[in-house]
Amino acid sequence: MFAYELHKVMHAELLRRADLQRLAGEATRARRARRTPRKESGRTVSTSGVRDRFTPAA
Repeated sequence: MFAYELHKVMHAELLRRADLQRLAGEATRARRARRTPRKESGRTVSTSGVRDRFTPAA
């Protein structure tokens, strides 16, 4: 009986962790969606030039 109770506790813990990970992923996606700039006509920013200025780390 002890093994079954331990299994139920572990199962509940794994479900709780999965819910937390899912919630964290949803929050991250929502944050990214808010940060994404809206496209304005005629204005674009190139970020490729910034990478060319710095040498890669070892």
